[in-house]
Amino acid sequence: MRRILVTGALGQIGSELVPALRARHGAEQVIASDIRVPPAGAGTDGPFAVLDVTNFRQLQDLVRRHEIGTLYHLAALLSATAEERPHVAWEINMGGLYKILEVARENRCALFHPSSIAAFGPGTPRAATPQDTVQRPNTMYGVTKVAGELLADYYAHRFGLDVRGLRFPGLISHTALPGGGTTDYAVAIFYDALRHGRYRCFLGPDTRLDMMYMPDAVRATLELMEADPARLEHRNAFNIAAANFTPAELAAEIRKHLPGFEIEYEVDPQRQAIADSWPQSLDDTAARTEWGWRPRYDLAAMTAEMLEQLRPKLKLA
Repeated sequence: MRRILVTGALGQIGSELVPALRARHGAEQVIASDIRVPPAGAGTDGPFAVLDVTNFRQLQDLVRRHEIGTLYHLAALLSATAEERPHVAWEINMGGLYKILEVARENRCALFHPSSIAAFGPGTPRAATPQDTVQRPNTMYGVTKVAGELLADYYAHRFGLDVRGLRFPGLISHTALPGGGTTDYAVAIFYDALRHGRYRCFLGPDTRLDMMYMPDAVRATLELMEADPARLEHRNAFNIAAANFTPAELAAEIRKHLPGFEIEYEVDPQRQAIADSWPQSLDDTAARTEWGWRPRYDLAAMTAEMLEQLRPKLKLA
């Protein structure tokens, strides 16, 4: 069996995808990589490589040396950080993807490349956003995601590359800290709720967005990559959805577990503008029909598990 390489393995998705892949395929079969060196005690349960995805020779050497057959390309700058450093975001998000696609083509690797709700824009229908619709984002992150979807489709059609992807909503994880995304409030709120009993939110109380608990996101990734290709009409950039809520609704759910919890709002105009340009909900019928997608975590289940997992992590158990 050819091995698996995960780029951006120390990020939000990679922190939970790598252990899931190793549990499924064996620790030595999964090479984790990142431009950062793992912190002490992390990344020691299997092979790890320091990798700059914009360095073609380094990437090519790693893929050939380890006989990689499948790539999970997660290295990217997220939405809010990309707006602060748009030139760097283009170099990493697009330059890195192009090099990954070329290496995958030359070595006949399968490839997973995530997209995002950021691929949509103000002109997109905001409620039950269709799988195939107008995509005119007004952020650098969104532009790189749309361009990435198109480039991945080109490689699939032109070269027969098996490239698949998901349009992730906001992701919530108890493993990785917030990493510069517009939906990071839905992670940070749990830390502050447990530590301080209050949270100051950078999005307005009624900002409605689709969200997903990381175990659902990881499972969706694995299920898509294992799906029968004959059933996949789209292959790349499937809408997927799970929970749907506003900051006020999330705070109310947390209050069921922590009755004294308080939330206040100090809106960040930049991140609010980004959130307001995204869909309020996604239509994931294509994913459900073509490869059987079904979420397991709603708002209540996600909230209960986040609090349960973070208490010992924060030494509050």
